Amino acid sequence: MIVTITNEGGRNMIAEKMKELVANSSVIRKMFEEGKNLSEKYGAENVCDFSLGNPNLAAPDGIKNAIKSVIEEEDAVFVHGYMNNSGYEDVRKAVADSLNRRFGTEFGAENIVMTVGAAGGMNVAMKSLINPGDEIVAFAPFFGEYRCYASNVNANLVIVPANEPSFLPDAEVFAKYITPKTKMVIINSPNNPTGVVYPESTIIALADVLREKQKEYGTEIYIFADEPYRELVYDDTVKVPFLTKYYDNTLVGYSWSKSLSLPGERIGYIAVSNKIANFEDLTSALNVATRILGFVNAPSLIQRVIARCVDDVADLEFYRKNRDMLYNGLSEMGYDCVKPDGAFYLWIKTPIEDDSEFAEMAKKYLLLTVPGSAFGCKGYIRLSYCVSPKMIETSLPKFKTLLEEVKNM
Repeated sequence: MIVTITNEGGRNMIAEKMKELVANSSVIRKMFEEGKNLSEKYGAENVCDFSLGNPNLAAPDGIKNAIKSVIEEEDAVFVHGYMNNSGYEDVRKAVADSLNRRFGTEFGAENIVMTVGAAGGMNVAMKSLINPGDEIVAFAPFFGEYRCYASNVNANLVIVPANEPSFLPDAEVFAKYITPKTKMVIINSPNNPTGVVYPESTIIALADVLREKQKEYGTEIYIFADEPYRELVYDDTVKVPFLTKYYDNTLVGYSWSKSLSLPGERIGYIAVSNKIANFEDLTSALNVATRILGFVNAPSLIQRVIARCVDDVADLEFYRKNRDMLYNGLSEMGYDCVKPDGAFYLWIKTPIEDDSEFAEMAKKYLLLTVPGSAFGCKGYIRLSYCVSPKMIETSLPKFKTLLEEVKNM
């Protein structure tokens, strides 16, 4: 859908800030809409849409069973009613207990705020912590919606340039981007769009920088760990550090959109470190922010379901096979790909300098990709491989022909 903003009678019809946001609306969402249009025109079986991280994998059977049990066993007025803005206390305790079992934390219900997905959680955290003019730091490449979230609270998003070819943050470079105005640092691992998992050594180095900068400036700097892909890691040797163990001023944002294939249910949480500055004031602010941002509370029914399925995970083997088929197939053709240890994205260096031009060329073969410039890192494309294996099989000959076209330019 293309939106055109017009003035009627010389009057501005929408807010000035929204004009800019509409004009620069998510490239990923535009690709998704274009994919639907192309599917109608050419047939869905011929369109290879790698644009959106929308899992093509059914939620585990436990979800369906839990939904049925909640509806049949729990009081309907209770299940569909309001609760504390931070969520049902027993659900929050179930989440806390799960984290304690898996990561050795010491959380209680008071550490957990149930949120409308990870995106809702990040907006709640920013509303609670950020003043106009504060700086929020992110590492390129990064999820493009961070720009919008920072804009919502009138903050400045500061981007640390990509550290190629590893795409692991360089602590020395990072330190140069921390100023007295820095209030929050977003750490997204496993990373969207690269699939890179930040090892413990990287986390320790970043935490050391922040402690030094807090001491130097006399300020509090918070980490927001954006972790919707935490469970999607493919090798036993790869571990995703739980950040509250490394840095006191940490909030962890999580979503079950990816790990349980529930993106449309919009359910997640914020976990707040016990050692964070002003714990009680902050958790109270998170509670109120959930309400005044219009979320009011995380969806009630799915909260009840999550309490029964809190340790369940989707079929990782499905994503592992997709990763291997796509990565191996494209690498053998000659594409320069970053092998992902986590998430479900493949990050590919474009064989021409202009990533947007390459993405346009790919459309001729009904291949929908997202240019790296949408993630603050030009010269790459992102493929989301949470699709059917058949789509990947269909796409490989198309990618081969595309590369041959580029070589003959």
